[in-house]
Amino acid sequence: MSLYKNKQILITGGLGFIGSNLARNLVNQGAHVTLVDSLIPLYGGNLFNIEDVRDKLTVNISDVRDPYVMEYLLKDKDFLFNLAGQTSHIDSMTDPRTDLDINTVAQLSILEACRKVNPTIKIVFASTRQLYGKPQYLPVNEDHPVRPVDVNGINKLAGEWYHLLYNNVYGVRACALRLTNTYGPGMRVKDAKQTFLGIWVRSLVEGIPIKIFGDGMQLRDFNYVDDCVQAILLAGASENSNGKIYNLGSSEVINLQSLAEIMIDLGNALNCSGSYQLIPFPPERKAIDIGDYYSDYSFIANELGWKPKIDLRVGLMKTIQFYKTHNQYYW
Repeated sequence: MSLYKNKQILITGGLGFIGSNLARNLVNQGAHVTLVDSLIPLYGGNLFNIEDVRDKLTVNISDVRDPYVMEYLLKDKDFLFNLAGQTSHIDSMTDPRTDLDINTVAQLSILEACRKVNPTIKIVFASTRQLYGKPQYLPVNEDHPVRPVDVNGINKLAGEWYHLLYNNVYGVRACALRLTNTYGPGMRVKDAKQTFLGIWVRSLVEGIPIKIFGDGMQLRDFNYVDDCVQAILLAGASENSNGKIYNLGSSEVINLQSLAEIMIDLGNALNCSGSYQLIPFPPERKAIDIGDYYSDYSFIANELGWKPKIDLRVGLMKTIQFYKTHNQYYW
């Protein structure tokens, strides 16, 4: 993907988990990368995420909800990788207005800025499989009905559709990727606001039992962050992706109890003393639980040639090792 060499690129949420891993890849390709991140403690931004490439990119500590800042930052960019968002499903239910402001209103504002000052930019928007709600069938493809079960899902859906609308009506080239459970170095692990797997990793490293809600038989698929980054880059590089939605996913489908057992086994090899316990769902989580979920990602495989390459055990080992070594920057 030499397309990105010497290109001007803006990544919203760039100090976060996926944004920082994407930035590192683009810097290594010779791109000129600017990151915008609010570094609000509730979200996933962390300066240590870019420690190894800090002198090779530009960081702007700003909030994507500020339309004047975004208009300024977008003027000369070739690509926008729009990853900023409020990711906590529980927080979206307790503070729905903030979720609306970040995941919907700010997205519309960003697109308006693109339309006014840089209509030739290419945008890749990070959406979520949470939009589908409780699956009617498995695996879930892009034709599955969208029935969000929480405020976050509704607002992310609106943000996604605004991107497609601006593509279709104004010619601002945009596509969306519906991410599944992405994990790896740089993810938020101090709590479960970004992904439950983060707090599982922390529990394992600290020697605290991993807590599994329910019977542990819920099925999930996972993508290591490097695979997710490759999908984002392929979508950005393709003109065929404009106006389209793609599922990410994995052919490795696993229940949560088996996932915990694998993590404990891998942790033992790294001198982590692990265990797990099954506990009842907290009522606020049970109300928005989607049950089993895994994706059909054949559309992006056929159109863009993407498929996950990192085996789950390999990815989990890399992740556990990273946090065992660098936990002081993430706890």
